[in-house]
Amino acid sequence: MTSDAFDPTPADRFSFGLWTVGNPGRDPFGGPVRATQDPCRIVKKLGEIGAWGVNLHDEDLIPFGSSAAERDRIVGDFKKALEDNGVVVPMATTNLFSQPIFRDGAFTANDPKVRAFALQKTMTAIELGVELGAQTYVFWGGREGTEADACRDPQEATKRFRHAIDYLTCFCEDKGYDLRFALEAKPNEPRGDIYLATTGHMLAFIATLDKPERVGVNPEVAHESMAGLSMTHNVAQAMEAGKLFHIDLNGQRIGRYDQDLRFGSEDLKQAFLLVRLLEGTAGNDPYSGPLHFDAHAYRTEDDAGVWDFARGCMRTYKLLVARAQAFDADSEVRDIIADVTDPVLDPLLSAPYSPETVAALRGAAIDVKAVAQIGLRYERLDQLMVEYLMGAR
Repeated sequence: MTSDAFDPTPADRFSFGLWTVGNPGRDPFGGPVRATQDPCRIVKKLGEIGAWGVNLHDEDLIPFGSSAAERDRIVGDFKKALEDNGVVVPMATTNLFSQPIFRDGAFTANDPKVRAFALQKTMTAIELGVELGAQTYVFWGGREGTEADACRDPQEATKRFRHAIDYLTCFCEDKGYDLRFALEAKPNEPRGDIYLATTGHMLAFIATLDKPERVGVNPEVAHESMAGLSMTHNVAQAMEAGKLFHIDLNGQRIGRYDQDLRFGSEDLKQAFLLVRLLEGTAGNDPYSGPLHFDAHAYRTEDDAGVWDFARGCMRTYKLLVARAQAFDADSEVRDIIADVTDPVLDPLLSAPYSPETVAALRGAAIDVKAVAQIGLRYERLDQLMVEYLMGAR
């Protein structure tokens, strides 16, 4: 295999979950088509293809119900694999959805025994993540939702979820863990409706927490696209709020189940716009955190195809970075998107409210008809973007 400028390196901050490249191809209509992979082998393979990090749920590494001795042996082997292959663990999370006890949710379940067990399991998993070096801890409420909506007041569910996050931030502070939480939204699946369904819901929820400074978001391309929303707009809102703590990159077609496809394999224009935003090629402050691919190979693939998939995610991101840099360096593009300036109105629009600015603003002369007739050249701008994406420029 030839090497070029788009091959990934650890400096690119790319990461995969054990559950992503380790996905055996199981789906609701058929069993596994690939062998289960040992976590240490996954780390080795990720190191070979230039990935920087590996992320995990607690059960991805330590099987549910393992003894203390088994746990220590598994963790010891995993740490050695990380060290031997130059791979780090930037993020960890807890599986609060697979075990039957979580069939009605975890932090929001009606049964207090379930809620207590969810906290027990998460505190143990947080300790594992910290031991492995994780700096971010993600919460995805996979079963935090309903099919029979009359089962609980959704206000009570929000209060229960808030209590859990507040409790766990206090736990981290008490233990001296320098760990940030990132909340991951999804509208549905595996529940009919999942609480806090979008990144916007999560940002509003964070403002109600006891320690909002420790909590941000982890938007996912597929989860926002399932609801027909713009991932780019939601990520921009999180970045503007200083709350983009982590991100999940993949591909998704609107209106489908959660596909978790190779990054950039669907809606290449939106993938381009997202990379452009994250990299700051248009002039905004870039995102400097982990770039995590929460995706998996097609069910058609064998083991070699899994690593083709992983390499493809990373190469596509780097290809889009190069395309975004070229697009935003184009003088015609810069001319179209340049800020419109007005020496009279600009100072008024940037000034704080006062009776004086109100009077000046209301007295400003604006030729409404003339302004409405100015073409903005957005057709040309979009065509330029398409031509850069297609390699015509």
